Amino acid sequence: MSTTIRRAVIPAAGLGSRLLPLTKAIPKEMLPVGDKPVIEHTVRELVASGITDITIVVSGGKGLIQDHFRPNPALVAQLRADGRNAYADAVEEVGDLSRRGHITYLDQHGPYGNGTPVLNAARNLGDEPMLVLWPDDVFVAGTPRAQQLIKAYEATSCPVLALMPMKPADSHRYGVPVVREDLNDGLLRISGLVEKPKPQDAPSAYAAIGGYVVTPGIVDELRRQTERWYEHRTGEVYLTDAINAYAAGHPVYGQVIEGRWYDTGNPLAYLTAQFAAALADPEYGPHLRRLAQDVGETPST
Repeated sequence: MSTTIRRAVIPAAGLGSRLLPLTKAIPKEMLPVGDKPVIEHTVRELVASGITDITIVVSGGKGLIQDHFRPNPALVAQLRADGRNAYADAVEEVGDLSRRGHITYLDQHGPYGNGTPVLNAARNLGDEPMLVLWPDDVFVAGTPRAQQLIKAYEATSCPVLALMPMKPADSHRYGVPVVREDLNDGLLRISGLVEKPKPQDAPSAYAAIGGYVVTPGIVDELRRQTERWYEHRTGEVYLTDAINAYAAGHPVYGQVIEGRWYDTGNPLAYLTAQFAAALADPEYGPHLRRLAQDVGETPST
């Protein structure tokens, strides 16, 4: 098996139902966080981590994603002709991400579940490992989350899950890893995940938060799950189920990610991510802090 990771998959076929009606006409992946669509944060993270082959798995109605990353020389030329070079540079740089990340698009086919787009994209990978990152996560970190996962894979040559410390009361929101060994520097050997346990039943104080190094063994488990689905046509095909099945007989690791994680998959989380990005902006942050203070001091009527 390869000891380096060159490829990544971004599953982007979901309906964004938790954000309706906002996502009725706009893909959730194209909602802005700061001055960028949320999926662009993920693409930039991958490119900054050395990934050279990104597959975005899409469904109908996701053409705006392709339009966003597609180079637009005519628009760039018009902006330069108008003397708006800063805007031209920004548009050109986004288009260049598609070349640097060698972005390709794949239509999702198969049963419901987040394992299906991973299996769709894996058919052309052979024995290569790949990163899987969701397009509605934003990580702010000195070292990109993807790079931290790659480092953990290079140390273990095994599947790796991104983990974050959690409050015990939040365990019902996450998959919680069963930790078998702490190998220092945030690297943990795990034997599986318990989905959304009650606080008293949580096997550890960590949450799996949407970032994976997937190896061919995990893909084989996804393939078996999919075959069973076609036999019985019930349930969904989940990546975490495949990881659990694989972990029953093979080593799997978790990497505690250093940084701050923003989920944008529901209205409150999306607003939180937006607010945090705005506050971090050197130009807009000071103004928004003053605004928040003014609003807080305004008596309600």
